[in-house]
Amino acid sequence: MTAALRSVCVFCGSERGDLDAYAAAARELGALLAARGIVVVYGGGNIGLMNEVADAALEQAGQVVGVIPSALVDRELAHGKLSELRVVASMHERKALMADLSDAFIAMPGGLGTLEEMFEVVAWAQLRFHDKPCGLLNVAGYYDSLLAFLDHAVASRFLRQSHRDLLIADVDAASLIERLSSALPARDA
Repeated sequence: MTAALRSVCVFCGSERGDLDAYAAAARELGALLAARGIVVVYGGGNIGLMNEVADAALEQAGQVVGVIPSALVDRELAHGKLSELRVVASMHERKALMADLSDAFIAMPGGLGTLEEMFEVVAWAQLRFHDKPCGLLNVAGYYDSLLAFLDHAVASRFLRQSHRDLLIADVDAASLIERLSSALPARDA
């Protein structure tokens, strides 16, 4: 029996991107997580896709926990209506706390910060620092080139297939949530 998915950390852009599909997918993901009673853990901002995920979850009466470094509270405009906002001292603390609070991870479209956060948790899984599933919501083909590069890294023997498989990619939010749920390791009650 697998454990229940109680919380998901969402990594995504502090920008909305150039396609309306990105914001629509962020809202869909937030609403789906809330509807399933899954706590959303994210970077705590009220801008870009981060805001879309949080607001959609809150509109469905979902629980949303933001984690933001004090230096970014004003720059990222910390969301003022979250279930909980945790202000930490550094980016390192932010990522560690987000990981501790989450049963799984989903990366949506975003920039360098999103990529860095996603790759760090996948690398932690590769090193067996955690056994939490890592997902990539590939909205409008945003991550097609990245996924092809990872396959190239496998073919070039810089990445093992088993490590490549740690990143579960899907184009559909509901399907990705199901796949992450089924990838959770069994735990004692």
